Amino acid sequence: QVQLVESGGGLVQAGGSLRLSCRASGRTVFRDPMGWFRQPPGMEREVVAAITRRGDTTNYADSVKGRFTISRDNAKNAVYLEMRSLKPEDTAVYYCADKAYEFYSGTYDDSQITEYDYWGQGTQVTVSS
Repeated sequence: QVQLVESGGGLVQAGGSLRLSCRASGRTVFRDPMGWFRQPPGMEREVVAAITRRGDTTNYADSVKGRFTISRDNAKNAVYLEMRSLKPEDTAVYYCADKAYEFYSGTYDDSQITEYDYWGQGTQVTVSS
């Protein structure tokens, strides 16, 4: 079992920055692809960014490309989301997600919620205009 805890959310003005952290416990996650998703008010959860096990490949939603950066520190069992030039439409609950290596077959769609096995409780990000 993997437990994920997000932190770093808050209220920020448009144009500002935040850094989200996700700490894993229960076991090490260096073999697991991971991702960040978000759920805006009244909308469905959507992918924001994803990162491979070694961190050598990252993917981003078009809406955040050039503004957000996903990274991981396997020594700290953590993944991060650096968010810059925030917009009011970035307001959402942000979730960290883990794709367990035990179920990893080598090919997967990192944008799909169903690909991920463990989820954090989420952290609220609110961007004021």
